Amino acid sequence: MADLQQARAAKERLRSELRERSGVSGIGLTTDDDGYAVQVNVQRRNDAAMLPQSVDGVRVQVRVVGPVSAQPRPTRLRTV
Repeated sequence: MADLQQARAAKERLRSELRERSGVSGIGLTTDDDGYAVQVNVQRRNDAAMLPQSVDGVRVQVRVVGPVSAQPRPTRLRTV
């Protein structure tokens, strides 16, 4: 079971390890069955093979989200 502080520390450690790796779209925290886990969003299922199952005792969950790209900023706001 990982508390929030442990999960945050594990996330930062994993973020620094994965900083330059392609295929990783994002890293965050999520709730787990008994506390917190680190969630890693990847572009393809194959990208998950390089990830550890846990970091410092904190579980790592992988989510395949596909390619992520910036969307253009709207030039005109809609009124409601």
